[in-house]
Formats: sequence, structure tokens, C-alpha cells
Amino acid sequence: MYSEITTAELESQLKEGKTLNLVDVRETEEWQEGHIKEARSIPLSALQERIDEFQQGEEEILIICRSGGRSGKACDYLESQGFKVVNVAGGMLQWQGEVATGE
Repeated sequence: MYSEITTAELESQLKEGKTLNLVDVRETEEWQEGHIKEARSIPLSALQERIDEFQQGEEEILIICRSGGRSGKACDYLESQGFKVVNVAGGMLQWQGEVATGE
């Protein structure tokens, strides 16, 4: 079973300058409306065909979506494929940090 972190914990790690492997699984339109600048976009709908983009060293892959549901599904799938993943509980609805827009 994968672990979870809160958006406050995520924000704290980013402010500390920690390099994170953060993936936003919302759809492109949602991403463009606002996302965490350190994240990269791989929509849940494209997850299986883009699985090769989930390069992983020792660090875990943090997965975020709007509220935590889609990221949970992504975590289930990625974990079944052997990846170490962490779900960001509450997703962007709980995110209090800076938000980037556009591509």
C-alpha cells in the first residue's frame, strides 16, 4: 500500500529546496488553469501509454490531482507496476502554495 502526504508537507519540502519527483495527473485544461510549478503533467487518461516517463531512482514519485481520487488511482496502478509512489492527500483543492498557470 502506498503512503500519503498532506499538501502542507509537500509545500514544506518544496520550500526547503528538496528536489521532488512530482507528477500532476489532472487533464491538460485543469493543469493550465493552475498547477505547482515543480510538477510535471502526465494526465491519468494517458498514464498507461506514458508509463516510460516514470523514470525512478531512489526517490519516490509524488502524485497529485484535484482532490486525491485520481492520484489514488494512479498510485494503485503505478505501484502495481513496481514504482514507489506517494499520494498527495487533498490534491490541488487543499494546496495553499504558489500556483503557476499555462503550459
